[in-house]
Amino acid sequence: MNKRLVSGIQPTGTIHIGNYLGAIKQWAELQHDYDSYFFIVDYHALTQRPSAKDLEQARLSTAAMLVACGIDPKSSAVFFQSDVPEHTELAWLLMSMTSVGALSRMTQYKEKSDRHGQNAGLFTYPVLMAADILLYKPEVVPVGEDQVQHLELTRDIVETFNNLYGQTLVQPKPLLNKAARVMALNDPSKKMSKSVPGSAITLLDDPDTVESTLKRAVTDSDPNAGTMSPGVANLFLLLENFSSPETVIQFQKQHKDGSLRYAELKEQLIEDINAFLSPVQKTYHSLMNNPEHIRSMLETGAKKARPIAQQTVSDVKKALGLS
Repeated sequence: MNKRLVSGIQPTGTIHIGNYLGAIKQWAELQHDYDSYFFIVDYHALTQRPSAKDLEQARLSTAAMLVACGIDPKSSAVFFQSDVPEHTELAWLLMSMTSVGALSRMTQYKEKSDRHGQNAGLFTYPVLMAADILLYKPEVVPVGEDQVQHLELTRDIVETFNNLYGQTLVQPKPLLNKAARVMALNDPSKKMSKSVPGSAITLLDDPDTVESTLKRAVTDSDPNAGTMSPGVANLFLLLENFSSPETVIQFQKQHKDGSLRYAELKEQLIEDINAFLSPVQKTYHSLMNNPEHIRSMLETGAKKARPIAQQTVSDVKKALGLS
């Protein structure tokens, strides 16, 4: 049996290329090296109070996009968090192992409470995230830089529990995604966001939209300056991920010798990003036209996940004197 890998993704609608490079691409590359569990964290999504219709569409869309981006449901378990009730049961069992002070210091709580209100779900979100991880006793947990704080809290919860009740939970090990963060195309000082026009390219954008977004992307006034501006560096980051190594070397050489033209760089990116998106979108739309197939795939994933989750909850309850 391979070592276990686990990670989750929010069903927040259309995924942009920053989301893909920051998480999904790494999952697809690692999935066959581990016994992999990828779930759509639909309970977490409730903190934003979406409509039932929007949430159901976003759940199916996210699952379809994971497969379209290379996650293989035949070898990896792909499922809805809400189809494995042990996620919330373990979260409650861990709540008393978590200090209010630690939760109040969570950066994402401070950011998201400004947008969604200070609801209790947002405040206790990291405990459910800890349960998501600890249920499967993974060897590694792929995380981006913005999730490191949550994983550190998870490790604190494990230490507290094991010190009080014996060695029951397994300390998760972060697998930090070393991919640089893609910034907003219209303002490279900010994170890419699909809610800001001109900021992002989504995985469902048509070729004309990709072209217009990239043509308006921020660069600088001198294409041959000695150092790259943040905007130009952001475009080169995309080039490194969507173009061939030979193409990357070619444009790096042009920048170094002072012959780089931004228009040509953008045209290359338009061509290569659209070439990447075309098969992804074809697979995605094919899946979305057959929602029952998606649900069947997710149920299969949940059936694989449940016995592991049930055993962990059983072990925790036994340690606590609840069984």
